[in-house]
Amino acid sequence: MKALVVYCHPRAESFNHAIKDTVIARLTHAGAEIRLLDLYADGFDPRMTAQGLEFIEDKRLNRVGIENHCAAIEWCDTIIFVYPTWWYGLPAVLKGWLDRVLVSGVAFQMPPPEGGDIIPNLTHIKRFGVYTTCGASWWLTRFIGAPGRRTLMRGVRLLCAKRCRTSFAAHYLMDSSTDASRKAHLARVARKVDRLVA
Repeated sequence: MKALVVYCHPRAESFNHAIKDTVIARLTHAGAEIRLLDLYADGFDPRMTAQGLEFIEDKRLNRVGIENHCAAIEWCDTIIFVYPTWWYGLPAVLKGWLDRVLVSGVAFQMPPPEGGDIIPNLTHIKRFGVYTTCGASWWLTRFIGAPGRRTLMRGVRLLCAKRCRTSFAAHYLMDSSTDASRKAHLARVARKVDRLVA
């Protein structure tokens, strides 16, 4: 198993850091080969520049400056995202990572000139996990539509293998969480990862 963990949080002491450590510990226990992309620690630039947009469909040029990120996506058969949900969605750095890294030739192939839809290119990814925290409650997040979860679990997931296994866990009401609720969530994440990679 080749597992890529995409981690996005600016603070080393955050609870998301503990979630990331739990994910890596369970992957290690399962014997996975692991690569970590720590977007903040790596100083990933999420901005889509005018030149980047101009080259977004050019497979010779759309990887310039992000070669290691594209290579990690192509290498893995398991991908796990760990991030905080802010304003019901993805942090800007993670959204920018999707914009810049999941480009033509990496995540998908462009449709034929006569029309049609994009062609999935992540069919080597057979396991897909998302572990997040939310300041809002479960019901309010669902009422808004959980756009961050949808972007990953529906949008990106559709580019993966048809029978790709999925796993999701969120700690809601994070701002009023307790030691007990955080401990319970880490245990839940550990169980979810174990099931995902079994």
